[in-house]
Amino acid sequence: MKSRHWLLVIVLIGLGVWTLLPIPGASKPCFLGYYAHCSFTPISTIMCWIPAGIIYRRKAKQSAK
Repeated sequence: MKSRHWLLVIVLIGLGVWTLLPIPGASKPCFLGYYAHCSFTPISTIMCWIPAGIIYRRKAKQSAK
């Protein structure tokens, strides 16, 4: 895989993890019941991790050929 694809995968995974982190002073609790960076925490995490997985799988298959 090219380095820009690796960078994109790492950024998307990092953003997904970032949405899970608790933060004091958030305006409202997330769907999991605690105050996180994003109030749509499980949904936004999945929205970051699925594209990361798709990019990784597609580019890994292309590199294997």
